[in-house]
Amino acid sequence: MARIMAAAILLAMTAPGAADAETPVRDARLAAMAARLFPALGGHRLAGAGREARVAACAGVPACIVAAATLGDDEREALAARSPERADDVRRQVDGLNDILRVYGVGKLPRYPMIDGSDAPFGSEAFAAKVADAVTLAGAQRDDPAVAGDISLSLALALLDANSRDEAVAFEPLDQRHNAAAFARARGIDWGRYRYSAILVLGVGPDEPTTPLSAKAKVNVRTAMGYYAQGLAPFLIVSGGAVHPRGTTHVEALEMRRALIERYGVPADAIVIDPYARHTTTNVRNATRRLIAMGAPLDHDMLVVSNAAHIDSIASPAFAARNTRELGYQPATLSARIAPTAVALRPSRDSLRIDPADPLDP
Repeated sequence: MARIMAAAILLAMTAPGAADAETPVRDARLAAMAARLFPALGGHRLAGAGREARVAACAGVPACIVAAATLGDDEREALAARSPERADDVRRQVDGLNDILRVYGVGKLPRYPMIDGSDAPFGSEAFAAKVADAVTLAGAQRDDPAVAGDISLSLALALLDANSRDEAVAFEPLDQRHNAAAFARARGIDWGRYRYSAILVLGVGPDEPTTPLSAKAKVNVRTAMGYYAQGLAPFLIVSGGAVHPRGTTHVEALEMRRALIERYGVPADAIVIDPYARHTTTNVRNATRRLIAMGAPLDHDMLVVSNAAHIDSIASPAFAARNTRELGYQPATLSARIAPTAVALRPSRDSLRIDPADPLDP
């Protein structure tokens, strides 16, 4: 019976005008997730009759419905052709949507399985239950304007919701809620007075979930303070989410901010937080996004601070190759290594591209 109900809900969702039949219920979290992960897809039905037929043929089997909702290459290209000015964004976001369906609905391993993906093991009853719940939720939210009645978009977001993976919007609106003081100060900054636009302090996760800030991260904070005290940059950007170890509730950026204020007396309006980054690639990308948002000039380097082994990695050709492989571009380019624990990078506007293939930090 549950399978029949789920199938009926999803089929109703694909019918023309289904989303307009009643006054829509608006879910603010759903809208925030849709806007964050899929800005180029919002307001569109992503595919047509072929997808509806695939879903109908599943006879209510949740795993089958997830596979049927995955968009084919022809459907992706047809959608891209409808928005030629954003075709690359559409393709990238469709690929990311498909990846969410496959990771959280079919059991594909994510790129970093130790920290990403469902907490329920693939093949377990718990995994199957979450998929079934997501299918039902996808139908229940069919009238929400955030998904425009689209089964694939609704199901991808429902799978993340069923797994409580809404990290992508946990701190939104980020700059209004958490960076307002620094952004207000940035409006009056004479950037030309400083060698660097900002000092990016990288987090290092602890080995167990009850430690708020690892010893290595404390060293990074102190090292960064040495450069800040010299007046080399007007801002410190602390970057790192609640990532290591899996299940921790401690956000590296927030803990480093606390240390800067409480231990070193840094004024709050000199600190910018990025509480989302889950990898070194996205530490650099997200810091660049914050610099762009605050109006910093991109012809200034930012100084990246971490332990020597970490900086070795960032300064290596392998890091550039990793950026190309995982992001598809360079979020910043190497300028100079000024010390064993610090490297200067030149930020790139390419960092503004959204990548829902990493749905926890797109």
